[in-house]
Amino acid sequence: MFSSIGRKPMPREPGSLMNALLDRGVTRRDFLKFCSAMAATLALPPRYEIRIAQALETAARPPLIWLEYQDCAGNTESLLRASKPTVADLVLDVLSVDYHETIMAAAGHQAEAAREATMKAHQGNYLVVVEGSIPVNDGGIYCCIAGRTALDLVREVCAGASAVIAAGTCATFGGLPAASPNPTGARSVSDVVKGVPIINLPACPMNVENLTAVITHYLTFGSWPATDQFKRPLFAYGSRIHDDCERRAHFDAGQFVEEWSDDGHRKGWCLYKMGCKGPQTFHNCPIVRWNEQTSWPIGAGHGCVGCSEPGFWDTMTPFYERLPDVPGVGIPVQTVGVGVVAGVSAMFAAHGVLSAIRAKAQPLHRPQAEVEAVDISEPQEPPRPTGQPTVADTGAEAPEKEGES
Repeated sequence: MFSSIGRKPMPREPGSLMNALLDRGVTRRDFLKFCSAMAATLALPPRYEIRIAQALETAARPPLIWLEYQDCAGNTESLLRASKPTVADLVLDVLSVDYHETIMAAAGHQAEAAREATMKAHQGNYLVVVEGSIPVNDGGIYCCIAGRTALDLVREVCAGASAVIAAGTCATFGGLPAASPNPTGARSVSDVVKGVPIINLPACPMNVENLTAVITHYLTFGSWPATDQFKRPLFAYGSRIHDDCERRAHFDAGQFVEEWSDDGHRKGWCLYKMGCKGPQTFHNCPIVRWNEQTSWPIGAGHGCVGCSEPGFWDTMTPFYERLPDVPGVGIPVQTVGVGVVAGVSAMFAAHGVLSAIRAKAQPLHRPQAEVEAVDISEPQEPPRPTGQPTVADTGAEAPEKEGES
């Protein structure tokens, strides 16, 4: 492995990510591809891939403890089937996964000893990924590991962590175990763990590229990415699926699938009338996609079920009934066109009337002194909408503006 300046070998920091990459024979080209993919996932300009590369070359691999409770292991399956990065890249290069019941070789007392050793050796510096909800009814007896309740374990392990990442909807919002009537009292990680930074990565399952991007952001900038009111990173959950959907043009044109396998379904028309919850779901699913970015649920012909939203199991069901009161549905495209023309004509007419009134009330030419006093400084940044989080709200480092060195 050689540095980008000259042909000098890159420094090998003991325990660093670059050291692990070199040991596995990873080329610089592949490494930069990984950094480029992370910059794209984080919605950063392409120039940031160099900064990510520089940070990861010397960064120590963070020790990670992965806990599983009330879940189907779907997020672990997503991890195992990842392609960019592969599970080998994640486990052997990016992270030091010291405890994960599903993929670790140790079992029983040896597995618990590995977890305890990591907690002791890296107190305050290890990461925790929690998969699955935590039951609290009847003392938490509905999920026990090594004779201890999940409630007891998650609080103990997370108390010494630098941050906690809730992977999947069960960990972030309670998931299917919390669906009404919720007999076990299933709760999210945020409900039972306090005093530690928590990043939520909902979806059923989460996309492992978002997990890797969150950790890459931390290793690069020394802070966690900006989040919304549900503690979801904005780079992954800041836009509506409906707005990024490849079928959005059909929605705007009033072209909808009316029943499965009809002509509209074969042509790839909008699935809103078939129950698609994309208009109320925030996720980068249509951008990051799955299976090496080959496809995603809507691309495969099935509507979104809103799995990254709180309480989707109760609020988004029945899955095959359409959402009520979504603007623009059922209006023929010709009507939309006539309305737009009429609206634009009305605006021009109003503008003409107001201009005539101003012309009578004001002189044709402004005094020279007044012209010279006009402020020609750069325009101020427009106020952001109320409740819209920013990088500053979360302590994340603001990306550089274009042109800054």
